[in-house]
Amino acid sequence: MQKRHWMLQPKSFRFKVIFISIICLVIPATISLLIYNYLTTDTLKEQALSNANRELTIANEYVEKLLEDMLYITNFIQLDAEMNTILKEKAKSNTSSIPSEYESFIDENRINKTIENITLVGEKSYVTILLKNGKSYTNYSNWDYDPNQLVNEDWFKQLDDLKGYESLWIGSQPTMFKSEIKNNPYQISVARTLRDENVKVYGYVIVTIMENKINELFSGLQGHEEMMLLNASNQILSHRDDSRIGGKFQYSSQLKEQNSSNIFQISKKDYLIAEHNISFTGWKLVSIVPYKQAVNKINSIFNKVFVVQVVSFALFLFLMAYLLRTITKPIVHLGNVAQSVKHGNLSVRSRIRSRDEVGRLSDSFDHMLDRVNEMIKEITVTQERKRKAELAMLQAQINPHFLFNVLNSIRMKVLVKGDKESANMISSLSKLLRMTIDKNKETITFQEEVQMVLDYVHLMNMRQKEEVKVELQIHEEANSLRIPRFILQPIIENSIIHGLSQSEGTIVVRTEMKASQLVIVIEDDGQGMDQESLVTLQRKVSQPSGIDFISSEHTTGFSSLGLSNVYERMFITFGKSFHMDIQSKSGEGTKVFLTIHKGGCHTDVQSDAS
Repeated sequence: MQKRHWMLQPKSFRFKVIFISIICLVIPATISLLIYNYLTTDTLKEQALSNANRELTIANEYVEKLLEDMLYITNFIQLDAEMNTILKEKAKSNTSSIPSEYESFIDENRINKTIENITLVGEKSYVTILLKNGKSYTNYSNWDYDPNQLVNEDWFKQLDDLKGYESLWIGSQPTMFKSEIKNNPYQISVARTLRDENVKVYGYVIVTIMENKINELFSGLQGHEEMMLLNASNQILSHRDDSRIGGKFQYSSQLKEQNSSNIFQISKKDYLIAEHNISFTGWKLVSIVPYKQAVNKINSIFNKVFVVQVVSFALFLFLMAYLLRTITKPIVHLGNVAQSVKHGNLSVRSRIRSRDEVGRLSDSFDHMLDRVNEMIKEITVTQERKRKAELAMLQAQINPHFLFNVLNSIRMKVLVKGDKESANMISSLSKLLRMTIDKNKETITFQEEVQMVLDYVHLMNMRQKEEVKVELQIHEEANSLRIPRFILQPIIENSIIHGLSQSEGTIVVRTEMKASQLVIVIEDDGQGMDQESLVTLQRKVSQPSGIDFISSEHTTGFSSLGLSNVYERMFITFGKSFHMDIQSKSGEGTKVFLTIHKGGCHTDVQSDAS
């Protein structure tokens, strides 16, 4: 009972995890191994059959190539117009048109040359053209073999029964060529008829190769694999054992289907038999290989894989039990710490310092608790500061309102006394002051900006002796454009101070509406500037981050500081849709162009809606 009670303590979680993990691994692994063992047998068989068919296919391609070369020679002789013309003339028995000796020599030379040319490619072939009248043409000597003896062969009588381009394939026969008998006891041939315009046979063509050209392939096979060439009657035509040629294939009953393979038993041993048909001859290639040998390499690989799987599974179980024990212990501890936090103890810490995922989780958990404590303190301080800030904001709002109310009271008293000029001046100052202090308005309409400029010029005219006039030529559509505040004022200030030198003059503010852009033009009739000063100003305005402050004492034209500020704020608002340009000539005044592409424009309505 004590032992059982000990297992149900905190270690029970570890025990359950290990037990469940082992069960979940052992059962599927056992089933997998059983299925693997069952399927391996079928896989071995399929792989062995596949290998046998593949090797047989490769051999079949080589054999078919040899036989196709023989057919090519017969086709050429049968279809070549020039050769057929000569052969037909030679086959005629009448003596009325006997050619001269020279013509006969030329014709025979052409035939021999043609035979020689068509047998240059591929394996050595013996070609015989035998005419009905006994004349013959060969690529071998009459000493080697007399072609007229072919008429005595049993198969020769079958030639006259052939039709059109039909071929007669003659299986392995004893070699008839004296020069080949010693090294090549058997030969294989194909024969066709030569027919005239009346479809009458006037000659025959026979192409022969040595049987060893085929069995050389069979002799090159490794192991105990046995391959042979059979005719339609299952008679052996080619085999690496010459004594087997001409005999009957004893396992012909095992050949069930064309181009198929299967396993059969001989003396209680399994053998793998495969066959592949050669369509144009009616022959077939057959291979027999002991099944044990065919699957030996594959079976060895499968057995090794099986052993590796079993050993790997045992090692994995051991490692898994060890790792689960290592992992579950800190997890249980971390769970206990979380339970303490749940009950309100924010001072507890897990203190797990391992470098795995559990260690990182523990470290994050401890940092989270530290951060929670810090945030509680921060929230307390923030709330206190927020209350103070709200109070300061309320006071900041009261002071400007009080100042505006006092200015309005002064304006009203001045206006009552009849001093309209001073009253207007106080009104303009009040508007500028309100616009400067109001931080809630980041952008204003172009109409509001123009009105602010008029107030500014009105105040400037009060300060200086000579009056500056402002002319407005603004389209109605431009009035709703929203721009950053105090955009026009720095430009107007530059015109008054630097362009007009605080003397009388005229400043024109106008807009130009084009198809895809809005242009704001500020133009004065002041002193202007030379080309060098203009280029310097344009460079500094277009590079606001590198502004060099220019005092009015060293400048006859505009100041770059105010213009750079205008450019930078407009570029921040409109981005690449905004472009600024300055034009000036000495003695002819200055023009500032603010171009905004309509895709980047924001009207008052759009801004409000957003």
